[in-house]
Amino acid sequence: MELTQIRYFLEVARSQHITRSAERLHVAQPALTKAIHHLEAELGVPLFLPKGRNIVLSEYGRFLEKQLRPLLAELDAIPAQLRAMAHTENRTVRLNVLAASQLVTDAVIAYNRAHTGEPLSFRLTQNAGSRLYDICVTTSLFHPAPPDRQGQEFAVTERIFLAVPATHRLAQQESVRLADATEEGFISLMGSRQFRWICDRLCRQSGFAPNIIFESDSPATVKNMIAARMGVGFWPEYTWGRLDSDQVRLLPITEPLCQRDLLFDYRPNKVDNTAVGDFFAFLQRFCRENLGSGEAPDARG
Repeated sequence: MELTQIRYFLEVARSQHITRSAERLHVAQPALTKAIHHLEAELGVPLFLPKGRNIVLSEYGRFLEKQLRPLLAELDAIPAQLRAMAHTENRTVRLNVLAASQLVTDAVIAYNRAHTGEPLSFRLTQNAGSRLYDICVTTSLFHPAPPDRQGQEFAVTERIFLAVPATHRLAQQESVRLADATEEGFISLMGSRQFRWICDRLCRQSGFAPNIIFESDSPATVKNMIAARMGVGFWPEYTWGRLDSDQVRLLPITEPLCQRDLLFDYRPNKVDNTAVGDFFAFLQRFCRENLGSGEAPDARG
């Protein structure tokens, strides 16, 4: 059975009148009659019986109508369902955040506050192997933006400070060289994190391997351990937020140059990328405003 045959059959079953059905379907009466006969021949049973000048459904026709009407209703609903799915997907921003998660979260909050229309939905994951995202955030020591992806990628630079307890021997200095912390115990992220790789490389540039006395895969745990004066650690200028402790100082590092690039990658892979593109543009402005000021954070958190 073809879909056109099904529609023809159900219309004739509804009206039980070939001429009126042909007019409603905008087809010639002989063509409609031929289509019904072809369907009956294909199924091997009569679907209609003559009744005077009209026709009525046969027992087979009544059964077929009962089976087909809900199926056709479901088929007819599919385009609207697909459009609704596409609309939902177009209004969903899938974020793969491998760095600067607090910054991205703050940007999402700021975006929702600034936009009072239909809200966007956000799905945040942290999966280095995934390509199922609209926007991905990573970090590196230096990332030159490729010229052929203008508008789909941007990078901002963030300084990295040394966080030390207020009672530490370095706490009263205005700045430090990283080599000054050669003998210190470091609180650090696990080795799989991109920020950890950057910090380890900066230490190697200064001639030592960091003595890791505590490590975690949670930036929040690392922050709390440094604040508890268990050791010293690296602190991204903005993306980890405030220390919330007057017992810790953030010291600028003068040598080597301690900073990282945050890379924001946008993949326009939806049917309609307008909403995601608008958020990406907002995210770029938000990052420029919050990371591009060049002002040092409060040294006491």
